Parts: sequence; C-alpha cells; structure tokens
Amino acid sequence: MEEFMDEFMYEMSIHFPKLLVQFEDFSTDNAFKYLARFRNQYPVFNDDIQGTGAVVLGGFVNAARLSSQASGRPLNEHRILFFGAGSAGVGVAMQLTSFFMLQGMTEDEARAQIWTVDSQGLITADRKNLAAHKKYFARTDYSGPPIKDLVEIIKLVKPTALMGLSTIHGAFTQEVVEAMAELNERPIIFPLSNPLTMCELDFQDAVEWTNGQVLFASGSPYAPVEYNGKKMEPGQGNNMFVFPGIGLGSLLARATSVTDSMVEASALALSEALTPEERAADLLYPRIARIRDISAVVAMKVIRAAQKA
Repeated sequence: MEEFMDEFMYEMSIHFPKLLVQFEDFSTDNAFKYLARFRNQYPVFNDDIQGTGAVVLGGFVNAARLSSQASGRPLNEHRILFFGAGSAGVGVAMQLTSFFMLQGMTEDEARAQIWTVDSQGLITADRKNLAAHKKYFARTDYSGPPIKDLVEIIKLVKPTALMGLSTIHGAFTQEVVEAMAELNERPIIFPLSNPLTMCELDFQDAVEWTNGQVLFASGSPYAPVEYNGKKMEPGQGNNMFVFPGIGLGSLLARATSVTDSMVEASALALSEALTPEERAADLLYPRIARIRDISAVVAMKVIRAAQKA
C-alpha cells in the first residue's frame, strides 16, 4: 500500500502539477498515516479529518457563544466530550483545540478541555494497547476503574458540549440528553454520524428532552420542528460548507501544502458567514441555499491564510 501511494502521489504531481488531492474514506490508521506522510510534500488534505474538523469548529464557535451568553461561562471554560474516537472523531477533536487556543490558551491547556470515549469507555493513558491516534487526548487525570457508561462519564466530566461520531444510532438516549441539560442552560449536542440511520440523536428528541434549549447540529439534514409555538431549525455540520472553499482557495493561491492555518481559516470563515436574520434565529450554520456564496468567502479566507503561511 505504501509503495502504491508513494507512486500514485508522485506520478500525479508530475502529470498534473497543479493538482490538489483530497483523501476520503480511508481506514482510521491509514487516514492519519497518509495525511502525515504527504501533507508537507504535496497539496493534499483529508476531508474526514480536516474537513469534518473545520466544519464542526465553525458551528461550535457559534454554539459556544450562545451557550456562554446563557450561562455567563467564559468561552475558555467549555468542556467537550467526544463519543467516538475514529479518524473523524479525533480529527474533529484536534481541530477544536484551536478554539481554545484562540482564547489565549496553550496547546496543553486546550487539550485538557477535551475528553474522548470509544467502545471501551473513557480513553485514559494507562489503557493497554491504546491505538496511536487515541493517545493525544488520553486522560492522565483519571485513575479510577474503567468507566463505560456515558451518563456516568458525563457526570464525571461535566461537559458543556457532547459530540457524536460513533455511527451508533440512538446512542444519545433520553437519560444522556437530560444529563447534559441538567448541567447546562443550553447544552451543545452535535450527533454528527451519517446517515440518519447512524445518527446518535434525532432532532425532535433533542428539542423535547432539553425543553427547547439544545444547540444542535447533525451531519445529515433534519426538518425543522415546532416547539411551544416556536420554529426551531437544526444545524447541519456538512463538510460541503468547507471542502469546496479549501480546494478553490488552495488552487488559486497555488499553495504547495494545505496548512493547519488554512483549514482553521475555513472554519472561522464559516462561523462568520451567518446573516443577521440567521443569527437572530440562533442558527449555528448558514442555510444551505447560500452554499455557493459561502464557498467563495471560505476560499478567500483560505487564500489569505496561505499567503501568510
């Protein structure tokens, strides 16, 4: 596989010297492996890791502001719990460290605000045979017995945000959602697994179980719901908000690599793309009908980041 990938990337760069390569749907180990192997040699990015991370960061920036407005909690005190630690989950977690670093925190301080959970429970550094990509967020501040129950983990961590990238439909049960609502005036819950048959939580349930206070985004589209006479619109954290702009911006800038700052710029451009009407409706993402205009805005920010790199 390595020989094939080396030859493929080399030959593509020779025959199509202006080409940008987008990796997608690699296995978890290969996703991280080949992104690290090629990102400083060729213009390449992995949509499952970087694209998903960027689009979630864009929505989280807006969700965190709304949550903090309701609670009075400073932005740097948000605590994020990830349910699912594959390439997408860890990729999103890596991208969200930049949210805290934008608040003036160090990388270590930012990492400490993020917890990860896989099929074996809370990921801790003392677990045997821990996969390499899970080590960065493995906790060193928990020395108790292994803890698998998500409600118990929520009680321990006290997260302000719960991210789902597990592909387990219904994993965010009523007890889980109510535990989040008990801790937070406006809980941030992003069940991001696609398609809807793998989504951790349906929008209707999220609204009802939080008395309409949830800040919600999913990977697939849900229809708006009526709650207490108010129309509530779900966010859709779809990668199509950012990967066209990352690609276009990288090509127009003639970037030799897609840097972390370019990916971060795409996320911040997305977070700033809401219209006044969309902000008044507490939306976390722009409406998808404006995708072409949003892609142009994202591309411009990516170009500016590339110029500074």
